[in-house]
Amino acid sequence: MELIVKFIIKDDGNNNNLYLSSLSDLVSKQFLSINNHYLNSLSLVSKQFFSITNRLLFSLTLYDESPCGRLFERFTNINSLKLRGNNIDKLLLQISRSQLKPTSLSIPYIPANALRTFSQKNTTLTSLKCSKINILTDLSLIVECFPLLEELDLNDASINWQQLDRRYLDDGIEALSLALIKLRKVNLSAVPINNQSLFHLFNNCKYLEEVILFWCDEITDVALASALRERPTLRSLSFSTLEPTKVFPTSQLIDSLVSLKGLTCLVLPFLNISDELLYSIAREGLPLTSLNLRFCTNYSYNGIFYLLSKCQRIKHLNLEDARFLDDEHVVQLSVFLRDLVSINLSQCCKLKEALFTLARNCPSLSEIKMEWNGSMSVQNSDSLVEFGVYPQLKSLYLGNSSGLSDEIITMFPSIFPNLELLDLYYCKGISEVPKLEVLNLSNTNVNDETLYVISKSCCGLLQLLLKDCYGVTEKAVKYVAENCTKLREISVEGCSRVKLLGMNFVVPKLEVLNLSDTDVDDETHYMISKNCSGLMKLSLYNCNGVTEKG
Repeated sequence: MELIVKFIIKDDGNNNNLYLSSLSDLVSKQFLSINNHYLNSLSLVSKQFFSITNRLLFSLTLYDESPCGRLFERFTNINSLKLRGNNIDKLLLQISRSQLKPTSLSIPYIPANALRTFSQKNTTLTSLKCSKINILTDLSLIVECFPLLEELDLNDASINWQQLDRRYLDDGIEALSLALIKLRKVNLSAVPINNQSLFHLFNNCKYLEEVILFWCDEITDVALASALRERPTLRSLSFSTLEPTKVFPTSQLIDSLVSLKGLTCLVLPFLNISDELLYSIAREGLPLTSLNLRFCTNYSYNGIFYLLSKCQRIKHLNLEDARFLDDEHVVQLSVFLRDLVSINLSQCCKLKEALFTLARNCPSLSEIKMEWNGSMSVQNSDSLVEFGVYPQLKSLYLGNSSGLSDEIITMFPSIFPNLELLDLYYCKGISEVPKLEVLNLSNTNVNDETLYVISKSCCGLLQLLLKDCYGVTEKAVKYVAENCTKLREISVEGCSRVKLLGMNFVVPKLEVLNLSDTDVDDETHYMISKNCSGLMKLSLYNCNGVTEKG
């Protein structure tokens, strides 16, 4: 936002239209990652800014009862739509009548007639995601409606597979692979495709670059190896089975994997791998930028050391549950991780001081996950000043880390000055937190006094999660809401001492409020509806005090 202000100051007052047009270009190029809440403020400055920010919204989530006609007129550059609810037919028909030309669509099921109408009006769709399909009709309908699809996601499709005739699935996958000639990315996780369907997919889809096949238990090592040889241009492979103890990398499969000379992403969670797999990848020098070995077994420090020493362009690394890792190992590995952007070392129970090692040695690192790591600590809090300042770190997940204390956490603002998200889920030793935008204190011992401190130091807070914080009352929540005026989301789910939250609870910018499993009543519900004018989602699950009248 600072760049925008500087740009406006240079305006000489004679070329407003030109400057506003240039500003639009500037924002479009430089601020695509700006959250919508920043655009809300900018849109209030003038009608021209309002018009500009309207054009900067590219994705939209709609529910089946959403009044969306005027939204489509306002946000003309929407290219990604997520539809939610049990009756999306009307939404699809409204979209068909609008001027929108989305390229990406996510739907909970396939409404045949409405989807046909939508496809006749929209020829730009290249990405489709659906979580519930009828294998007898929906696969053929997808092919009929969107023959130019490049991305198809049927992840965890809700189908009664036990009553499914295998022939229909095999024929459907084969027909789909033959018809979708531009398919580049496919996610069939938890869809029980077999070896034959896998071969059709890899053999027929000539442009296939990314395949995600989690929990596909009917695919054998031999079949996967054979399929990979059919698609040597594959750039990303994600695979797992329901039998994690089964040895995954046979020599034949290893040979096929390392033949993928353009492979940049490899995700193999919950598999029984081997050091030989890691050695082979390293020897071939595959251009990996993302490696996920979450909960993998049967590999060692030697294997991962050799791989990282040869593949030094890794940006995303997940070694969750690599229980052999210790602090000295992390020191040695970090030398090869200069390009690292995110890392997950959760449940690596030997790690105590790895957090600061990573921050010091990985200059591009913006996200660290080290949850369930037990007694994380440093030698003494005075030594924290010796660790320096690491402005690159933006997100830090330390849930269930018993060694953390207020003394350590309160030093974080000086060590990580740009930290935006700190997740301290179930950290019982924490009661104070630094200034942030997103704060998850769920299942911690924070109390009203802690929240008073937060309200004074975290004026930029946008999201506050307090699930099952039994020491928090409605007084402190209201105090935070009144002082943290930018708050967009509050969750006090399970906070049994939160009762009359609605009284004097005025948060006009609040969009999401979760009061599930609290003692709120009809009066609270009424006051919230009156005082929180911007509220878009209110959760009242298991709130016995709220009646049908409320």
